[in-house]
Amino acid sequence: MGMNKLVLNADEAVKDIFDGATLTMGGFGLCGIPENTIAALVRKGTKNLTCASNNAGVDGFGIGLMLEKKQVKKMISSYVGENKLFEQLVLSGELELELTPQGTLAERLRAGGAGIPAFFTPTGVGTLVAQGKEVREFNGRKYVLENAIIGDFGIVKAWKGDSMGNLIFRKTSRNFNPLCAMAGKITIAEVEEIVPLGSLDPDQIHLPGVYVHRLFKGEKFEKRIERKILNQGGVK
Repeated sequence: MGMNKLVLNADEAVKDIFDGATLTMGGFGLCGIPENTIAALVRKGTKNLTCASNNAGVDGFGIGLMLEKKQVKKMISSYVGENKLFEQLVLSGELELELTPQGTLAERLRAGGAGIPAFFTPTGVGTLVAQGKEVREFNGRKYVLENAIIGDFGIVKAWKGDSMGNLIFRKTSRNFNPLCAMAGKITIAEVEEIVPLGSLDPDQIHLPGVYVHRLFKGEKFEKRIERKILNQGGVK
């Protein structure tokens, strides 16, 4: 493929995402989600997808758009409380849910990117999270075995990137995006700005381009927040 990883647009970037693929999808709530890539997947109509994402979007936005089209068969998520359609699909049995504690999800993704097949964590021992999983005792404390997550495709959103795929994230969007990029066999990054090669300070790069295979400049970013709360009557 050479050093230049730039592709024309989101549709070009997702052209080979196949039915039944597993996707590791960046974002935190609605912060730092790959909006343009999600829109392209909705247009493409890819289905039976397994999506590993911290959350499942909201009604009418983010992964919520893919849920509307019944494109997702399984979600691996930690926070799913903002989406009525998601709730309906899970309760009706149309959508499989693997509820994963947030820190465990982050480590499962990190492990996938680092080539670590599984790890033990105390989180979830004695709860539904541990059902059907191996539990072992270390130094008098019980730990549950969690498997790494590896995606056929990683889908992330960054602030800036260069043609080699080196990325810089902004603020909260940095938390799950680098992990999802590392965990993807083929990682697609949409960015707000493409900068000339060599213009990024190496010490400021959050994710080296070795983890990124395709890069494009997003057409537009809504950058929604999940809830807008206005102070009524001043601070007390």
